[in-house]
Amino acid sequence: MKRIQAACLEQTIRFELKDGVEPETARAMALQEMEGYLEGLRQKRTAFRVVGQTVGEDGVPVLRIKRQYNQYKIGDYLD
Repeated sequence: MKRIQAACLEQTIRFELKDGVEPETARAMALQEMEGYLEGLRQKRTAFRVVGQTVGEDGVPVLRIKRQYNQYKIGDYLD
């Protein structure tokens, strides 16, 4: 028998720009969506750490995080 002792996900999330909207407005909306995603993790009390945050050539925000998986213990993944 085996049991999971600790689990963590590393995710790269690309927040796409909305079509039919001014480029600056679309970038602001994508950044707002990214902040909303992070706030949602905080509200759910999901342990996470931002590994990196970049902006692609096309202005799309890209977020790299490590986050808790399904309420499993996280061990030393987020250290």
